[in-house]
Amino acid sequence: EGKLLGAFALTEPTAGSDAAGIKTTAKRTDNGFLLNGSKIWITNGGVADVYVVYANLLPSDNDRGGVTAFIVEKSFPGFKLGAIEHHMGIRGSSTAELFFEDCEVPEENLLGNPGMGFAYAMKTLDGGRLGLGAGCVGMAQRCMHMSQDFAKQRVQFGQPIIKQQAIQFKLADMATQIEAARLMVYQAAWMDDNGMRITKHSAMVKLFCSQMCNQVAYDAVQVHGGMGYMTDYPVERFYRDARITEIYEGTSEIQKVVIAMQLQRERR
Repeated sequence: EGKLLGAFALTEPTAGSDAAGIKTTAKRTDNGFLLNGSKIWITNGGVADVYVVYANLLPSDNDRGGVTAFIVEKSFPGFKLGAIEHHMGIRGSSTAELFFEDCEVPEENLLGNPGMGFAYAMKTLDGGRLGLGAGCVGMAQRCMHMSQDFAKQRVQFGQPIIKQQAIQFKLADMATQIEAARLMVYQAAWMDDNGMRITKHSAMVKLFCSQMCNQVAYDAVQVHGGMGYMTDYPVERFYRDARITEIYEGTSEIQKVVIAMQLQRERR
C-alpha cells in the first residue's frame, strides 16, 4: 500500500565493490538470529522503516553458513542509525550508516534460504542497474532539452547560439547518445520481461547509460557557459547528480568486470 519505505543494506566500510567481503555476522539463537556489524552509504537509510540486510551467517548444526539476507525493522532491539551523509549531488536522497549490536531478528525474518544471500543481492542489482539506466536516459533527455531551449534564446555574435555549428554538433551528439542508450534500456527490459537472464545486458546498460549521462550533463553545462555554473539554472544540479551514476549500483569498472566474466562464460 506504499505505507512503508525500504532500504537495501549491502555495502560496508571494507566491502564496497567486493560485495562478497562483508563482515557483518549473523548467529543463530533459540529465537532467531543476532546480527553484529555495520553498513555504510545506505540509500533511504535515514528514512526507511524496513531494511534488507546481508550478513555472514555463522555455520551451525542447522546451517551451512554464508551470506544470508534478513528483513530488519527499525524497531528491532540492537539496531541503531548512524550518521546521515551529505552529498555532492542527489541531495534529496537520504544516505546513512547502520549499526547492529546484537540486533535481534526473529526466525520468520530470514529472507529466502540461508547462504543464498549473495545470489539474491546480485539478482537484485541486475534489476537495479536496468532501472538506473532508464533514469540516466531521462536525466540526459532533460539536459538536452534545457540546452536546446537555452541555445535558442542566448544570442552571441548577432544570432542565437543554436545557429552556431559548435553548439549544433553538441546537441547532435547528445541526441545520438541518448537514443542509443534508450534502445539499450528497452532491449534489456524486454529480455527481463520475457524471463531471460540480463546480468550481462544490465551491466552494459549501467556502464553505457551512466557514462552517456555524465557526458551529456557536462556538455549541457558547456552549452550554457557561465550560466551553467550558476545555481540559478538547474543544469548545474544535473551535472552534480549525474556523477553518482558511475559509482553506485556498482562502479563503471565493476560493470566491465561483470561484462567480461559473462563473455568468458558464453565461450566455454
